[in-house]
Amino acid sequence: MADPSSYRPKPGQIPDSPGVYKFRDEHRRVIYVGKAKNLRQRLANYFQDLAALHPRTRTMVTTAASVEWTVVSTEVEALQLEYSWIKEFDPRFNVKYRDDKSYPYLAVTLDEEFPRVQVMRGAKKKGVRYFGPYGHAWAIRETVDLMLRVFPVRTCSAGVFRNAARTGRPCLLGYIGKCSAPCVGRVTPEEHRELADDFCDFMAGRTGTYIRRLEKDMMAAAEEMEYERAARLRDDVEALKRAMEKSAVVLADATDADLIAVAEDELEAAVQIFHVRGGRVRGQRGWVTDKVENVDTSGLVEHALQQLYGEETGDSVPKEVLVPALPEDPDAVSQWLAGRRGSQVSLRIPQRGDKKDLMATVQRNAQQALGLHKTKRASDLTTRSRALEEIAEALGLDTAPLRIECFDISHLQGDDVVASMVVFEDGLARKSEYRRFQIKGFEGQDDVRSMHEVIGRRFKRYLQEKERTGEWEETPAPSGPVPAPGADTAAPETTAAPDTASEPDAEPREDDGRPKRFAYPPQLVVVDGGQPQVAAAKRALDELGIDDIAVCGLAKRLEEVWLPEDDDPVVLPRSSEGLYLLQRVRDEAHRFAITYQRAKRTKRIRSSPLDAVAGLGETRKQALIKHFGSVKKLKQATIDEICEVPGIGRRTAESVAVALASTAPAAPAVNTATGEIIEENDGGSTT
Repeated sequence: MADPSSYRPKPGQIPDSPGVYKFRDEHRRVIYVGKAKNLRQRLANYFQDLAALHPRTRTMVTTAASVEWTVVSTEVEALQLEYSWIKEFDPRFNVKYRDDKSYPYLAVTLDEEFPRVQVMRGAKKKGVRYFGPYGHAWAIRETVDLMLRVFPVRTCSAGVFRNAARTGRPCLLGYIGKCSAPCVGRVTPEEHRELADDFCDFMAGRTGTYIRRLEKDMMAAAEEMEYERAARLRDDVEALKRAMEKSAVVLADATDADLIAVAEDELEAAVQIFHVRGGRVRGQRGWVTDKVENVDTSGLVEHALQQLYGEETGDSVPKEVLVPALPEDPDAVSQWLAGRRGSQVSLRIPQRGDKKDLMATVQRNAQQALGLHKTKRASDLTTRSRALEEIAEALGLDTAPLRIECFDISHLQGDDVVASMVVFEDGLARKSEYRRFQIKGFEGQDDVRSMHEVIGRRFKRYLQEKERTGEWEETPAPSGPVPAPGADTAAPETTAAPDTASEPDAEPREDDGRPKRFAYPPQLVVVDGGQPQVAAAKRALDELGIDDIAVCGLAKRLEEVWLPEDDDPVVLPRSSEGLYLLQRVRDEAHRFAITYQRAKRTKRIRSSPLDAVAGLGETRKQALIKHFGSVKKLKQATIDEICEVPGIGRRTAESVAVALASTAPAAPAVNTATGEIIEENDGGSTT
């Protein structure tokens, strides 16, 4: 590990102009490439106190052994040089997007004498026009099959073409009219190239011109009583329309744009791109990357733009690029894109309308891609076993933690404080074992105290089960009192998401046949948080006399693993399967807690005085509100007036009147702008 001060440039050596810099290791390998508006200011950030640096940046500067830079004239030149060096040196600490699959393109080989339409994968070639990418090769073939009726361009390989030219007989497509058969001279090279150009124009989104022209020719043929030709033109129009229907219309103004969305966590990021041409989604692709360097969303967007357009020119760069966050220097990036296209390119964040809605769809695809990438490892038994072994080794456990329980606290500004407990067995989620808690020991926001309460309640129940089943010959005396079974009035509620898998016969069950709630102890307790939460969880276990369950915390900001009574965290390698498993457990606990907290908040907000009336269902509540217009007017009604509502008898009417009379009058709502009192006219919901 090198000391950055050993290769720090002397004061005044670094210029204050735009440029690109390279960090090299002791073997002269380039490990990081970056650009800057001001090289002096940017490089000074790397040579500050190591404790102040982000862990990823700290690892990079301690791995490096030297730094060098190249001065350029403008920020656009810096962007271009940075991209070139990243492609050339492949630095280990730079963000590098990798395709999650090899996407197929529809390609037209315009560099040949007789252009050919075909499916292509891999690196793009010069002189070839590409459309897509598509999700599946069969989607390209279906589209081409429909369009060959109108644009009978060659699709055969070079060998088939030469063989047909030698024998003087075209292939089957030439006989059925889906190829113009240039191999046997039915069309000249110029006529065939014109067909290929028309095919490219149609695929590029200029569809209306051809359809209108065909419809005009069809009408003219019908007027001249050339019905067979008119019928063929009619079929051609239908074929083109079917080909267009395969691409969903998403923007009504025939926009040409690329939409880029980013989903990220502390370690990885997924990028999804929708290619929209002529208002239709013509292609979709996605990348996943490790966040090796300390980079935010705007930095990820800039890297994605470099990856996407670094080798593109002309119409391959659209007029408009929509992104979730602008790069650090959007003007320089826009100029660079304009240089690649040859005309102005708009780089912006969609704010409203169809484009914002479509961006939300692209964002959902990015989230799903990141989730799928993370959970792929969970389906592999070998990977799960390695993850558990890595956790055991990192935490100093005697055996792999086959059962892991994770706890998380959730609230909204101190209200509706709840907690979740999720269970992973053998590296997989066991949803039937999930539990949720209401924090009832105190009021207000205190995550540490909440964690202590939840851990204590969970393991008190575990001790009760052991005592009840006689697994202990004598009950240990914990520092806090252990209530009798069933006496915990704040017992956690069970999840509403049951596990559909069948339960093993050997599982301990209650006397009525139901599984015990807290019969099994985990080998590892994970809490969402750092040192304070871990200390609270450990203290709760100590108070109960439990010393055979390991505890750790996963701090979200830097993904550090904290152990009780340790001043320094355990830092698992970025590519560690154990860290991935801990992340999944923590994220699932967070999701489950958030879901419960939102449900409680919604229920509280939608509560009504009518909820206290026994036997009054939702249908009759709605009937009362609909009849009187509001709870306020219902409260002013007499019992006889309430009885006039269909389905409401006198006894129910009396119960309603008593329930409403017992509620305190709500303070009137006031318009703060005018000072006037707002009359109640809604459905009577109270908070």
